[in-house]
Amino acid sequence: MKTPVSIMSFASVSSLGATPEEIWKAYKNSAHTFKKHDFEGLFAYAAFLPKELKEEIKLLRQEKPSFKDVDDSVLYAIKASRMAIEKANWKNGDAIGINIGSSRGATASFEKYYGKFLADGQAETLASPSTTLGNISSWVAQDLKSSGPEISHSVTCSTALHAILNGVAWLNSGMAQRFLAGGSEASLTPFTVAQVQAMKISARDEQDYPCQALNLEKKQNSMILGEGASVITMEAGINENAVAFITGVGYATEELTHPVSISANGDAFQRSMKMAIGEYSLDEIDAIVMHAPGTIKGDLSEVNAIKAIFGEDLPALTTNKWKIGHTYGASGTLSLELALLMLQHQDFIPVPFSKLSKAPQKLRSILVNAVGFGGNAVSILVSLSGK
Repeated sequence: MKTPVSIMSFASVSSLGATPEEIWKAYKNSAHTFKKHDFEGLFAYAAFLPKELKEEIKLLRQEKPSFKDVDDSVLYAIKASRMAIEKANWKNGDAIGINIGSSRGATASFEKYYGKFLADGQAETLASPSTTLGNISSWVAQDLKSSGPEISHSVTCSTALHAILNGVAWLNSGMAQRFLAGGSEASLTPFTVAQVQAMKISARDEQDYPCQALNLEKKQNSMILGEGASVITMEAGINENAVAFITGVGYATEELTHPVSISANGDAFQRSMKMAIGEYSLDEIDAIVMHAPGTIKGDLSEVNAIKAIFGEDLPALTTNKWKIGHTYGASGTLSLELALLMLQHQDFIPVPFSKLSKAPQKLRSILVNAVGFGGNAVSILVSLSGK
């Protein structure tokens, strides 16, 4: 990557909270955020937004009549985007490119409207405009009074990091000077939970840590769903007020043998990480925030990919899915947020039960990984220096 991109701010809403102070405090606490929940007869662990935060976000519906019928995925994105813009000292009305994606989009709204259609055979007037994926970036742009461009997309679980790839491309092309990118997901619905259980990848064990992400000795899958939104603000070039810099980006897609599979050696991960690392030496990569969803094959294939590049002298490895679950399209920027917090505090957050999660001596550059259904992987390298 020839020209680094400055990260001016980051913000999120998740089961950890919304302010940087409470999020970091939660990361320093070794407890997870999961609760067993009844999804209309299906019992499953899930990581919900804190009740107070959820009530605060619901109040957004009262601000404007147009917000009344938008999906929670839109509201989560609006809340996170407002915080990120304020931290970056950007103003409403600025020319800002926006790319906030989602794996599932307006899941709850779609289930509601489709349920009514099955009941009475008629679709409601707002069924179509309220369930389109483009709502997320479009409504954020409306809220910020930005002139665009605004893009929403789904690249499954790597959606948010793909949004950052897009932002980097727009900035480095000169077609934008400021860009807001990330992901939003409000997927804790009965049908979505049923889909995960049908794939037999969800956590079932009653234990201290239900999601065993990065435990390579686990005997069964342990993925848990979470909800939230996370975004970053970016500016072209090196800005002295940046909180960190994007110094490498990588992406790859591999041929699949099954719709939800990834190769045993994580071929897509290997290619995306090599591209993101670029001309950096391997010993300059101090840590990796892994995708590591808590599934047996998913965790192992990513570790195998990392070993194929780094050998046995691995960087410090971690993930946040043991704590906040898998937030689908928002997960990539929530992982990036963890990397940025660790860089800021110069403190590594380990996975408490993983033998692979050992603290490094220093934190200068951290690699962040994501992969999604379809065999697509993205890697983003963030550094304290623009180098």
